Amino acid sequence: MQKKQKMLHSNLFLRSFRTDWDKVPSHSFLHSIPAIRSQDEFSFQNPVTFFVGENGSGKSTLIEALAVAYGFNAEGGTLNYTFSTYAESHDLAAALHLTKGISRPQAGYFLRAESFFNVATAAEQIYGKTYGGERLHHQSHGESFLAFFQEFTNRRGLYLMDEPEAALSPQRQLTLLLIIAEMAKNGSQFIIATHSPILLGLPGADIFSFSNSTISPASYEETESYQITKMFLENRERLLTELFEE
Repeated sequence: MQKKQKMLHSNLFLRSFRTDWDKVPSHSFLHSIPAIRSQDEFSFQNPVTFFVGENGSGKSTLIEALAVAYGFNAEGGTLNYTFSTYAESHDLAAALHLTKGISRPQAGYFLRAESFFNVATAAEQIYGKTYGGERLHHQSHGESFLAFFQEFTNRRGLYLMDEPEAALSPQRQLTLLLIIAEMAKNGSQFIIATHSPILLGLPGADIFSFSNSTISPASYEETESYQITKMFLENRERLLTELFEE
């Protein structure tokens, strides 16, 4: 098992990062996020790594910082996208020191669910591209995201995603799960922040939980996404009765 982990680690495009906290301004909100503040160094060991945690725990902040530090546009897209629709500081990205793999990715993509509309606009207006034979704005949010992403399925790359399930039905989440599994098998690397118990079920993936104090490994069954979904499905009537009585 150890030999397998070392082999996977050596083939990753992003192997680790270190945070130089001296470069983060003392007034930055980053100092108030315990999970991020506690993590000076982090090593990726697996082609698929999931970040999980409550809203505000820092997982999306870290995903964005990693993307910007690697060279992606802050609002999402491929490494070639350079558009900007709003000003944003990137204190954490500036403080990250990345250790990259030996080989360079053939492709790359950073998804921010809340700004995918801007990516779709740039694809049409700036780059004149269509996906799946249609303009992205002529498709639903979920359809446009999958159409955009499926352009990369045959290219080994680095893919960072912040809550990709936001626009996807459960069935489409299963479709994305299969795509991720196949691409990872063929040499791509994924770092994903998610609340989806469906995506988290990907066999063999690493899961890291962002708590009030640290970033730590977690099993699928230990994630709140799994536990709360399981509790709701198995005890729906009792749970709703208790909630409405409060």
